[in-house]
Amino acid sequence: MLNRVFQYFENLIDPLRIEDNSAPPEGLKEFYLYFLRQIWPIVTAACILSAVSAFFDAIIPVFVGWIIDLFSNTTPANVWQDGKWIFISILVILVLRPFIAFLAMLVSHHGQFPGFTNLIRWQSHHHVSRQSLHFFQSDFAGRIANKVMQTGMALRQSVMSVQDSIWYVGAFVISAIGFIGNASLYLTIPILLWLCAYFAVLYFFLPRIRKQSAIMSEVHSMLTGRLVDSYTNIQTVKLFAGSDFEDKYVASGIKQHTKEIQNLFRFFTYMWFILHVINGALMLGVGAVAILLWQSGTITIGEVAMVLPLTVQLRNMAAWVMEIANGVFENTGTVEEGMETIAKPLTVVDKKDAKTLTVEKGYIEFDNVGFDYDSMSRSVSKSKDQEKLSDDKKLPVITDFNLKIEPGQKIGLVGRSGAGKSTLVNLVLRLYDLNQGEIRIDGQNIADVSQKSLRRQIGMVTQDTSLLHRTIRDNLIYGAENPTDQEMIRAAKKAEAHEFIEGLNDGKGGEGYETLVGDRGVKLSGGQRQRIAIARVLMKNAPILILDEATSALDSEVEAVIQRQLTGMMQGKTVIAIAHRLSTIAEMDRLIIMDQGQIIEDGTHQQLIEADGIYASLWARQSGGFLGTDKDEPADLTSA
Repeated sequence: MLNRVFQYFENLIDPLRIEDNSAPPEGLKEFYLYFLRQIWPIVTAACILSAVSAFFDAIIPVFVGWIIDLFSNTTPANVWQDGKWIFISILVILVLRPFIAFLAMLVSHHGQFPGFTNLIRWQSHHHVSRQSLHFFQSDFAGRIANKVMQTGMALRQSVMSVQDSIWYVGAFVISAIGFIGNASLYLTIPILLWLCAYFAVLYFFLPRIRKQSAIMSEVHSMLTGRLVDSYTNIQTVKLFAGSDFEDKYVASGIKQHTKEIQNLFRFFTYMWFILHVINGALMLGVGAVAILLWQSGTITIGEVAMVLPLTVQLRNMAAWVMEIANGVFENTGTVEEGMETIAKPLTVVDKKDAKTLTVEKGYIEFDNVGFDYDSMSRSVSKSKDQEKLSDDKKLPVITDFNLKIEPGQKIGLVGRSGAGKSTLVNLVLRLYDLNQGEIRIDGQNIADVSQKSLRRQIGMVTQDTSLLHRTIRDNLIYGAENPTDQEMIRAAKKAEAHEFIEGLNDGKGGEGYETLVGDRGVKLSGGQRQRIAIARVLMKNAPILILDEATSALDSEVEAVIQRQLTGMMQGKTVIAIAHRLSTIAEMDRLIIMDQGQIIEDGTHQQLIEADGIYASLWARQSGGFLGTDKDEPADLTSA
């Protein structure tokens, strides 16, 4: 029976609910209300139960006073005949109060606590994961993840603190003042003066604590980002003997974090000292007034016995509320700081009437395309640590770019780093929105179709292959629709990956296709990762294929085999291939030579050699099949 009751309350919040795909709003109040309105019946019930609990707790000293007066005015033989309040107090203490407490725990601990935090995290993640590629390139992955995790917990804690604690105390104080004022209004004077002083302390200190908490949260996220960055790139740290540098980098973050904690606790010390002073004044004031009123016969000994415990409880609750309020404002500061990351509007969004892209031929057209990263960089506010990620990044620009790729045509893009090749590919995938012009696939403007449908029609193998920290199987079937084991193994064999996959073992029980590959695939060699990436694209079987240095991580023997497989895979597809190793794209239908976001040569390999231009000089100068990139060489292809 109880299990069913628990299950009922535990199912009140679906943590995987999506709120009509809308983004969490900017603005602290709006951000809170966005999540609270999704669970308002639960919050309302929790507040009501908290208030009822406070009333029952406040009335217990009243029962004590009434019983003391009863004992003072009744003989022992008549106590039970005249003692209806004894039975009422027993009913409240043994039955009603525990029942209300049980209901409150069901609502808060079982109905709200488990699901609300993860509801916030899920909806925050759902929005953040749909941000543009630039959003993630401009920040630490660890910092973003920390914001999603930390904000969900902080928002839930602040809400539950208000409903379970501050709401409770507010109801208790009102009830207590009502009971005390019923005995004598004079007794309420020191309490009201104390409340004025108490709220003045809260008014002065809590906003400062909130501001300092936001600073601490930012520094905490920065420190997390530095740690994750160091661990993620641990191989580089070890190869360059950079442990001393990393120690200094992390130590400076810890030093800054420690300083901000110290600043926060200075506020706490001042605040608690003043609280102890005004609490002492409250006890003396109420005690003195109660004694004077009793001496004058205005109140009974039972009412004195009621007033003093209530005052002690008010004093204790004042410290408790101060502690809870500190936590609320700390968490509010954390939410506010996390909101700045989570609630950023999406920069690459589908239109409301976005259609599904259908590709029958694979005709790609760039029409007067213009794009630059500078405008995007200016639109994203960054911390000092985030700015370091892109300070030295060269910002390629595409200006007035026009290109037509016929259905089934295979083109190779050639150019130095920074020429705009990868930017062009990213624009086709709509990882960024254009500043001007259009890109059309089979006559459909990619800005008018959904991003999901666009990317499902494009298969891509990148130079720096990063696998998901999951099994080989999970990585291979990622993005494929209704894949079978036979299709998966066939794709692995075509990519020359099946044999080495069969021999894998992760040391945790996973073997073969069930082997965990480690963070970003670090347990595999570069060539193994590349072959799995190629097999994954084979599984996707998209009509448009993009190869960005697809065989750069392979040894010559395996590369020759993979090249043959890629040649077969390219049949019937429109292909865009980027390569510095010119020999890998010499057989393409057409070669596009780029520099500074412009096409400077266009033709087949033979045509460009006969033209004796830039491509011909690059082909002649190439050593070992690679495009020269020495720093002392001209940065401009036209001067090569």
